[in-house]
Amino acid sequence: MNIQPLLIAAGLGHFGILIASFLVPHALDWKKHLAPLPSFLRTLFWVYGAFIVLTIGSLGALTLLHAREIAAGEPVARSLAAFIAIFWSARLAVQFFVFDATEFLTTRWRKLGYHTLTLAFVALVLVYLAAAFNL
Repeated sequence: MNIQPLLIAAGLGHFGILIASFLVPHALDWKKHLAPLPSFLRTLFWVYGAFIVLTIGSLGALTLLHAREIAAGEPVARSLAAFIAIFWSARLAVQFFVFDATEFLTTRWRKLGYHTLTLAFVALVLVYLAAAFNL
């Protein structure tokens, strides 16, 4: 099976996730909810968010730049695919076992977005596992 088209879709999918991520601070009213925190913690929260955005963007860019090598099963590329699969698996684990987003899923659009992102995370795990194991 030629997995390269799936890898290109997965690489682009990272940027779709980033678009959704940029909506989160407004949708969850971070300004209001973070206001009571000390300045250092507010800043720390935003810095962690920026690092996550940088990581997701980098994973997408690396996938798009090296989809051919990943699809060919080159060892370093397979290691990268394994790392990305672990990254998104961990994100899913946090979503299912740590986060409780129910109080924020107040509209159809938020529910749709939440479930669409969940499906995207699952798809990313599957594509990168297939690439990591050269399936």
